[in-house]
Amino acid sequence: MRTTARWTATLGLTATAVCGPLTGSALAAPSVAPASLYAPSALVLTVGHGDRAATATPERAVTLTCAPTALGTHPAAAEACAQLRAADGDFAALSAPDDVPCTKEYRPVVVTAEGVWQGERVSYERTFANECVKNASATSVFAF
Repeated sequence: MRTTARWTATLGLTATAVCGPLTGSALAAPSVAPASLYAPSALVLTVGHGDRAATATPERAVTLTCAPTALGTHPAAAEACAQLRAADGDFAALSAPDDVPCTKEYRPVVVTAEGVWQGERVSYERTFANECVKNASATSVFAF
């Protein structure tokens, strides 16, 4: 009988320790604070030679995080984030002056952007005729 009483007491104390915090205000609606006040904006940008990303080997890749501050391995993260914000995250809208002289050499360069921009999934790919055209057209976002 003594063993049964000890087990009952042990189970009772264990139940109180485990279930005790679930009484009273703990049963009220949980107050979960948001992890961040900013929608995530984190991208992986790549550059490689080829006609399309599926067949090109990425030669360079950087990370770019724009919220809440500009971070990542991109050499000009703050400038790239500012340009993306100005274009409302539309990579196709990024442009630079058209008066940059480039040769007519065809050595295609493909750039990609994968990730999340202000909470929305992003998948972008663009092929330029050569490195000069890429550097003249893509502002600082793909200049790495």
